[in-house]
Amino acid sequence: MPDFAFLTNHGKALLLIAHDPHSRMRDIAQELGITERATQRIVGDLVDAGYIDRERDGRRNRYIVKTHLPLGLPQRDIDLGSLLTILVDQEDAESTAAA
Repeated sequence: MPDFAFLTNHGKALLLIAHDPHSRMRDIAQELGITERATQRIVGDLVDAGYIDRERDGRRNRYIVKTHLPLGLPQRDIDLGSLLTILVDQEDAESTAAA
């Protein structure tokens, strides 16, 4: 394994949320190998940047990924939905998409 990752923890957290919109902080933290507090900051950053919306669903949160937003890549920018199509099963990406 290389000493680097192609995706940051922000990107990885977004993928986990896209796969399961009812993800808990504890589960995301465990998958990423980081603390729950760090996960809360990352999810907060994603909400603040507008990439996801957070809604209360009973005692838990439900996340909605805004797939129409651009990623801000150099040269040829793509939207978040296009990236999710590549990295997540199409069925999962469609079920969590909000256009």
